[in-house]
Amino acid sequence: MPCNADLLTHVPLFSLLDEDERAVLAAQVDLKTFAALERIYRAGDASGRGYVVVSGNVRVSTIDEDHQEVVVEEPAAGDFFGFASMLDGTPHRTDAIASEETVCVEVDRNDILVLLRQKPHAGLDLLSATARQLHAAHDLVRGRSARNPNEMIEEETTFGQKIADKVASFGGSWSFIILFSVVLVVYSAINIGLGKNAWDPYPFILLNLFLSMLAAIQAPVIMMSQNRQDQKDRLRGELDFDVNRRAESEIRGLAEKLHLLSHQIADVQDLIRGTDATRADSRHSHG
Repeated sequence: MPCNADLLTHVPLFSLLDEDERAVLAAQVDLKTFAALERIYRAGDASGRGYVVVSGNVRVSTIDEDHQEVVVEEPAAGDFFGFASMLDGTPHRTDAIASEETVCVEVDRNDILVLLRQKPHAGLDLLSATARQLHAAHDLVRGRSARNPNEMIEEETTFGQKIADKVASFGGSWSFIILFSVVLVVYSAINIGLGKNAWDPYPFILLNLFLSMLAAIQAPVIMMSQNRQDQKDRLRGELDFDVNRRAESEIRGLAEKLHLLSHQIADVQDLIRGTDATRADSRHSHG
């Protein structure tokens, strides 16, 4: 279906083009209408076409390393998709399905070439609009990348926090308990053995002072390490929540697909019954 130049004025991708440039482009591109849940293109297709949504909504998704479907974007009216593969002439890397009845402007590489030959300055306008989508995709990737929480925290750990972790780790080990017990026994035995010449005779007031000072320093250091462990736990909880939310979304989508499939099977069964009834009536009439 031919495209009206006035229609392109409402498309952000072409909003920077002047009237003559839009007229040239409108003469090249076509309007395509897709039914609800109709596949626009599949990953691996070398259609060489990009699309701009005029009305409706599209679901663009891909499969990640965990073999889970990831929604890359959901273009609505004015948004565009599939342009990267169209411009560099490579197969599509995503799947695009119309979420509802959708009207799109279909653009191929030759349409852009014709526009640039007649209106060279239009290239900068298209690049500016494309750059906005590229930045949005980068933000999506940065937001989605789930790194190891331990690695993320270690990168921000200061020298003092590392010392606190080591002190807490050593202070909560059997090595510390055994070593500290040996030191206390040796210290007490020496002072008892020296009798009146001991530098810290019984009841070991100097030793109590040292132990109090050690406890006063060790307690906040251990609390500092515990706070960092709480931070790790919170981060793990947030990542687990994101994973669970993804799983819930996938399950809901699968349930919707199964529900739709059951309806389609029922429609096919009704169609088969109707065909059989028509054949039966035809046989009776001939008989």
